[in-house]
Amino acid sequence: MLDYQAILEEIHQSLNSVKDTGEVASYIPELANVPKEKFGIHLQLITGENFSVGDASEKLSIQSISKVLSLTKAFQLVGNHLWERMDVEPSGNPFNHLSLLELENGIPRNPLINSGAIVVADILLSNLKNPKKDFLDFVRNLAHDNTISFNEKVAESERLNGYNNYAAANLLKSYGNLHNNVEDVLDFYFHQCSIMMDCRQLTNAFFVYANKGKCLKNIQHLTASQVKRINAIMLTCGFYDEAGEFAFEVGLPGKSGVGGGIVALLPHCFTIATWAPALNPQGNSYLGMKALEHFTTKTKLSIF
Repeated sequence: MLDYQAILEEIHQSLNSVKDTGEVASYIPELANVPKEKFGIHLQLITGENFSVGDASEKLSIQSISKVLSLTKAFQLVGNHLWERMDVEPSGNPFNHLSLLELENGIPRNPLINSGAIVVADILLSNLKNPKKDFLDFVRNLAHDNTISFNEKVAESERLNGYNNYAAANLLKSYGNLHNNVEDVLDFYFHQCSIMMDCRQLTNAFFVYANKGKCLKNIQHLTASQVKRINAIMLTCGFYDEAGEFAFEVGLPGKSGVGGGIVALLPHCFTIATWAPALNPQGNSYLGMKALEHFTTKTKLSIF
């Protein structure tokens, strides 16, 4: 039996002394205010046991981690029609690049880059009565936690500085792959990215992907087939132009966000979340990537 708490403490202690940990995201001013030295890890086993270390109970802006949750809700609502408006291929490019979108006639390469997530937001706007409230309720239900909420300051900060996302949305609109008003779609998108959660809440929300579509309370939210596809997309596309590196070094499906969070999972075994706000050049948490690499190496637990 592995001593998970000791393993997490060893990883946390060894990485806490690392000096060059990257830079906090500054293009969203609200995120630039987060102290660089924050670092937490939370592990949840499929059996229900939990282990924590460091700043795992502090709330972070989940940012692009929300793309997996919005994809999940859209998949629930429209099924395989989703793939008529986006592909499932790794982009090989940074999360906000627009060159492929133009080359491929307004069809995003996958749902986890910004352009793909904006199309997912458009689908949710078309299929939910009260999109922001309904989506937040969905996330709360997955995590079984009604304290999860939007951070309006972060959403507003993104709106005021989201020029690249406005460019992507307008390009999508020009190709007919955005059905709602650009401002409305981006208002939803900025809010979904602003959701605040701590590491334990993230492992709760992502439990469904490790448990054949059933959440912590054993409620079926997705089919096993849908979970298989979402996990595959996380493995191949969850870390943008560093997805291959994450699969190579860590070997788990997962998703990162520029708030410094990473959540990953091993089907039928565990979900794990890390938070360290300083990012590497690809926009992924420097310490989070290292922590997960150490974790799968020490435990010998990965999908490979």
